[in-house]
Amino acid sequence: MHHTGLDRSALDAFNLDAGLTLEQADHMIENVAGLYALPVGIAQHFIVNGREVLVPMVIEEPSVVAGASYMAKLARATGGFVASTDAPEMIGQIQILDITDLPAARQRLLNHKTELLQEAAQFDPVLISRGGGPRDLEVRLIEESPIGPFLVLHLIYDVRDAMGANAVNTALERLSPRVEAISGGRVHLRILSNLADRRLARAATTIQLDQLAFGQFSAEEVRDGIIEAWAFAAADPYRATTHNKGIMNGVDAVVLATGNDWRAIEAGAHAYAAHSGRYTSLSTWGKDAAGNLTGRLEMPLAVGIIGGATRVHPGAQAALKLMGVTTAAELAEIIVSVGLAQNLAALRALATEGIQRGHMALHARQIAIAAGAIGDQIDQVADRMVQEQNIRVERAQEILLQLEKKN
Repeated sequence: MHHTGLDRSALDAFNLDAGLTLEQADHMIENVAGLYALPVGIAQHFIVNGREVLVPMVIEEPSVVAGASYMAKLARATGGFVASTDAPEMIGQIQILDITDLPAARQRLLNHKTELLQEAAQFDPVLISRGGGPRDLEVRLIEESPIGPFLVLHLIYDVRDAMGANAVNTALERLSPRVEAISGGRVHLRILSNLADRRLARAATTIQLDQLAFGQFSAEEVRDGIIEAWAFAAADPYRATTHNKGIMNGVDAVVLATGNDWRAIEAGAHAYAAHSGRYTSLSTWGKDAAGNLTGRLEMPLAVGIIGGATRVHPGAQAALKLMGVTTAAELAEIIVSVGLAQNLAALRALATEGIQRGHMALHARQIAIAAGAIGDQIDQVADRMVQEQNIRVERAQEILLQLEKKN
């Protein structure tokens, strides 16, 4: 408790018997039948923009929390992670159909931009009072589609510390009658876009060369192996998909811990990875003039600290308190830093001893438990399977029988 600075009641939110209640869950979604638990791990050693931070991560996959923590430890020698975010601007889309002269209708809408932005500013006085609200309006011409050409209006909306879906969607609904009147068309879809490419987060780190050596691997071997592994992802979409999945292991775990929408973050990240027209790596790795390893990650990150599950879920509230964040921008900066750290952990493992060694040791424990091992038996069964390189439930059951016969 002293280490985190949280009182007992805040930490209790991570426990099943004091966290989310069935009654709370019943108000969150429909047809609630119970609660589903996942492990909460705490990533350590992170310094983000000069501030020490403990990071809660909700994930079922072994090695992720440990990997991110260890890479954060290596980054400490150079000050950890430097992160930044764009303004929290989201894009709302209005689809406009049944228009004969698309360029003329587009121009009419642009001529009324000021009026439409003023109208959009009337719908959320609380957000406006906090410095948010509509920022710009764009009109795109979709020239080819399965139903022919049509117009799409983009409302650019600053949502401050919210994820923004509710605020943007409400503004779009309210604007639609006026958009129809000006364009002469029929408004169809009115919905936020999860490709939040105006709300990017970025993190950078430098790992000193002397931090990289371990075992039989020299520092130069590890550094160059990481860069070579990244180059594979930069050039090949098959590898890039798995490379980016490793980034999202870190990102999603913190997004989930804070009650944010990890599906929206996933969709935006992978779409952004293809924004050049070819799917590629979200991160970049290289070396500086001194030979140190340098890494950078940039991706859309639309997260909030108010509204939605973040407001309702006790665990999400505890996670935000644990990190000491007071703005959505701070949260995004921590999340993107964790994504970069997790990416480095995966690349380092792949480029040296292979991803399986550490991962399999933890996987073996899960298999041992699935086979019925308890207490000390778990490590005994897992260690034996790892030594034999035979990690299967059937083998775990055989080892378990042997142990029980001895006892």
